Amino acid sequence: METSLKLVMTFKSEGDKTVNLTIDDPRDDISETEVISAMNLILDKNIFSPDNVDLKEAVKAKVIQTETTEFDLKA
Repeated sequence: METSLKLVMTFKSEGDKTVNLTIDDPRDDISETEVISAMNLILDKNIFSPDNVDLKEAVKAKVIQTETTEFDLKA
């Protein structure tokens, strides 16, 4: 069984569209303060502009843990 983590940061863009930025394999010990700081930096520096629309607000963030079991179909 393989376990993976993803950090999903949700923003609102101009026009009130929801935009998710996903980071694969964040540090296990990432803190809420670090995530908030990163999201504020993304907004302050206007780093991402999906579809040429600026992000305007940090909405939420979460770490998702997924367990994957692969089956051997060659048996």
